[in-house]
Amino acid sequence: MRLTAALAALLLATATPAAAQDIILYRGGPIVTMDGDTPQTVEAVVTRGDRIVFAGTEKEARSAAGNDASVRDLAGATMLPGFIDAHSHFTVATMSAGGLDLRDGAHAAVTDIAGLQRAIADHIAAKAIPPGGWVIVWQYDQENLAEKRHITRAELDAVAADRPIVVLHVSLHGLVANSAALAAAKLTDASQPPPGGMLLRDGDGRLNGVLLEKATFLMLAAMPQPTADQKLAALDAAQNAYFAEGYTHAQDGATLPPDIAFLTGDAARERLKIDLALLPFSTGLDALLANPDLRFGEYRGHVKLQGIKFVLDGSVQARTGYFTRDYRRGSPEGHHPWHGEPVLSEAAFLAQARKVHERGWQLFVHANGDAAIDMAIRGFDALGIEAADNRRPIVIHSQFQRPDQLPAYRRIGVGPSYFSNHSWYWGDVHRTNFPAEVVDFISPLRSARAAGLIASNHSDYSVTPLDTRFMLWTAMARVSPTGVVSGPAERLTAYEALQALTTGPAWQVFEEDRKGRIKPGLLADFVILDKNPLTTPVDGIKAIKVRETIKEGRSVWKAAD
Repeated sequence: MRLTAALAALLLATATPAAAQDIILYRGGPIVTMDGDTPQTVEAVVTRGDRIVFAGTEKEARSAAGNDASVRDLAGATMLPGFIDAHSHFTVATMSAGGLDLRDGAHAAVTDIAGLQRAIADHIAAKAIPPGGWVIVWQYDQENLAEKRHITRAELDAVAADRPIVVLHVSLHGLVANSAALAAAKLTDASQPPPGGMLLRDGDGRLNGVLLEKATFLMLAAMPQPTADQKLAALDAAQNAYFAEGYTHAQDGATLPPDIAFLTGDAARERLKIDLALLPFSTGLDALLANPDLRFGEYRGHVKLQGIKFVLDGSVQARTGYFTRDYRRGSPEGHHPWHGEPVLSEAAFLAQARKVHERGWQLFVHANGDAAIDMAIRGFDALGIEAADNRRPIVIHSQFQRPDQLPAYRRIGVGPSYFSNHSWYWGDVHRTNFPAEVVDFISPLRSARAAGLIASNHSDYSVTPLDTRFMLWTAMARVSPTGVVSGPAERLTAYEALQALTTGPAWQVFEEDRKGRIKPGLLADFVILDKNPLTTPVDGIKAIKVRETIKEGRSVWKAAD
């Protein structure tokens, strides 16, 4: 219900003197409130401190704001509620500095293994990495190489055998290591993978350097970790990267114990301006359950523990997602038949999920393939979760969902967090493994709406870039680099795509009455865009620029003039 101008004026008049000085009236451009299932715009918005107190006509707004208000002229720009990150990996933004980012436009594009070797060698020289120093490469994708295969341990040894080299797969579900890195992780040709992990081998049975799924943790534990001071120094840059995309709320989608301690510590909480939701990884569940001081769903400063993250399968583009049908190209090693396998056994998932559910904590489940989604549904059913319970379990990605799984989501009250960027980055790759009708149902955002689900859309950063307008575009266009459209019937309108960045993710984290809309009583979190997405042609959506991001009434990021 909209506050009347008279009531808004009364609230402002009774404010404390300090708060009364912090009254801002926004006008002069389209203000899209995102309040309701159809587009609604208002002429003006009044904020006091960190809250919205009025949204309506400019005449009423001026009356409500009074003579002491600061007037902010949007000069034709469009204001929306701040974007809400439904799923990404915030801590990656604090860790990747200093490594080689293969998506960095400052470097020549890497299109084959020889080019990758040159890029790594050039990086070592440019950074003057000494013998014994670690070389970390980000955003590697074998599907972008002409050879369509992984670089090998031997090929990395040829670049620098005297330095540990780790090439991290773009999916964050695997990596390739050279001999020095394998030795640092105490991995030998006799090593066996942990349950839920894969150690790939060459024709002679030797480790070829490729580690997938839970085997990656063997290497991550050996790699040098940034100190708390280094992370703190990187924190501002990390949150500014989110602010630059219009996000006022971020997520760390698989938080490990050291990062929980860091991000909930006093130093980080004092530095954070963005709201940050943490999803502790299920591998540390017992320690979390044993800590009586933990409070989930409650902010301390700008940080809260949101729920527990479970990973049921891997990455579809890495061919470790778990399906009921076979991959046409076989396993990551080329073996047939292969339909993937679960990373976590169904029995282990249910046992751990039951502990989380009984504690009252929210469940977040990574499931890409339809067989993994079946596992999630069976687990929720075994726990007796129903939509009326309002527990809101979230299935992250839900990418290769079958139509028959949507009613189960509705019955349980699942919030699917989809990933429309896949239609661009890997839509063509997926068609080499699965029939067109399967790929065309990837991230079925429109069918989910029709089924009555409250969905969101995410970047899974750093798997794909933090680019909110690109996400809007992929949800609306669903096209691949070769021009193939993955499911034209699943395309969204601009308003629907915006809902998946605002009201949808707000609901999924129980904050629909706090953020995601421009409405009196909610936080004064805004993003200002140079163009209105509702009136911009689809092909122009991804060229829209963020001009400014406002968090709780204060400007936290502005584009350079």
